[in-house]
Amino acid sequence: MTEPAEIQFRSDVTVELVRASAHDSDVLFAARVSTQGEQTLEAAAAGDEATARDRGLINYLMRDRHGSPFEHNSMTFYVQAPIFVFREFMRHRIASYNEESGRYRELNPVFYVPGPERNLVQVGKPGAYEFLPGTPEQTALVDAEVRAVCEAAYASYQRMLAAGIAREVARAVLPVTIYSSMYVTMNARSLMNFLSLRTKREGTHFPSFPQREIEMVAELMEHHFAELMPLTFEAFNANGRVAP
Repeated sequence: MTEPAEIQFRSDVTVELVRASAHDSDVLFAARVSTQGEQTLEAAAAGDEATARDRGLINYLMRDRHGSPFEHNSMTFYVQAPIFVFREFMRHRIASYNEESGRYRELNPVFYVPGPERNLVQVGKPGAYEFLPGTPEQTALVDAEVRAVCEAAYASYQRMLAAGIAREVARAVLPVTIYSSMYVTMNARSLMNFLSLRTKREGTHFPSFPQREIEMVAELMEHHFAELMPLTFEAFNANGRVAP
């Protein structure tokens, strides 16, 4: 077994756009086949960009929730985040997932620790929580306790591996704050559903109260979405961030 790597602590997440076939024009040819049939084939094959003139149709589809035209595209993201984020993410049965396996590889000692800007105190009733900043003493306590537990857990993991224990058994001691990585692929309609539930925005039709760490992932995915499909993204926001 190789020498164990030095334990790392992070307070961020990673989202990279790996591959995408996603354009506003994909929405247009899918919608227009309803009335134009085979006449849409040339436009679909050409892959022409949508123009400002097409904004009205996209907004109409979004506003009246004609959702299927927003499914004819694909975005694949590479995500690094603590495991507890992935367990929330995979409750969304609207995407394809492949995650690294603790059965087949020795997990890297990279752990999440909340940064000083992370609100710590929960107030309010279920479904309408608000999180407020912690005191300096609370922030220091969280930082110290998370680091201590992760360091002890990874040392235990290494001792079991050194003794010949299988990776799938030894990993049982590792906390959900350890980072994992996965590929996730979804279309724009599914992504808008995810964003509507995992971001908190003023003026949305259906307010959401996501855990901050999965919201960090959602915000980075949203940035890529906005660049790939600007007219669709504009209509999504203009209509209360409700997935069509």
